[in-house]
Amino acid sequence: MLILVTYDVETVSPSGQHRLQQVAKICRNYGQRVQNSVFECVVDFSQYTKLKLELKSIMDEKHDTIRLYNLGNNYSAKVETLGIKIGVNVEENLII
Repeated sequence: MLILVTYDVETVSPSGQHRLQQVAKICRNYGQRVQNSVFECVVDFSQYTKLKLELKSIMDEKHDTIRLYNLGNNYSAKVETLGIKIGVNVEENLII
C-alpha cells in the first residue's frame, strides 16, 4: 500500500530541529521524499504499523503534527503529478 507521510515539526528549539531530522530519517527508511516535508512510502501492514510507532515515539504531540494518508494498493490511479516529476518509481528496480 502507498502511504503519504506529511509532517510539520516545530524547529524553534534545538530539540525541535533534532526531531525534524529524526522524522526525515525514519521516513527515508520507508520511502522517498517527494517534497520538503512529504514522503511516499510503499509498505505492507506491519511496516506501516512500525512506521507509525517510530514516528509517534519521537514527536512532541504538543508542538508537532504528522499526517499519514493511506492510498491503498491501487494508488497509481489516485496519484497525479503536475509540473516537474521528481523522484523515481518506488516499484521499479533501483539497482540492476
